[in-house]
Amino acid sequence: MRLLLQRVTEASVTIQGERISAIGPGLLVLVGIGPQDGEAQVQYLAQKAVSLRIFSDEEGKMNRSLLESGGQMLAVSQFTLYGNCKKGRRPSFVGAAAPEQANRLYEAFLSQVERLGVPVQAGRFGAEMQVALVNDGPVTLWLDSDELMPKS
Repeated sequence: MRLLLQRVTEASVTIQGERISAIGPGLLVLVGIGPQDGEAQVQYLAQKAVSLRIFSDEEGKMNRSLLESGGQMLAVSQFTLYGNCKKGRRPSFVGAAAPEQANRLYEAFLSQVERLGVPVQAGRFGAEMQVALVNDGPVTLWLDSDELMPKS
């Protein structure tokens, strides 16, 4: 599972001219699901995303988490995070999970973030979306469960 986190002052998703979701200060999270992913990856990365100390404290230091800052999350499913650009000029997406698995785990991610206490908005799985954001900092981080989770 891969997450691209962007600290934002605001973000929104529009589909066919209709704004379907929007947040104020918080995180825009692009969510990629791989075929090897399951509930363990969802729980681990949801906890990691809401707990990273990347929001400023009263001294201006990145010392607060999304939970501590009272921010929101906008999570958008993004299979292209599994794009492989090693050969040729057209990315291959064979490393992304099948749509049924990806949608199930994307929904599980949204639910887990809410259970952890963060208000969450979402894009629409499989839709052509326009995502707007004002990146704050800018702060952009990459989380990959293959790199971060302890191997058993």
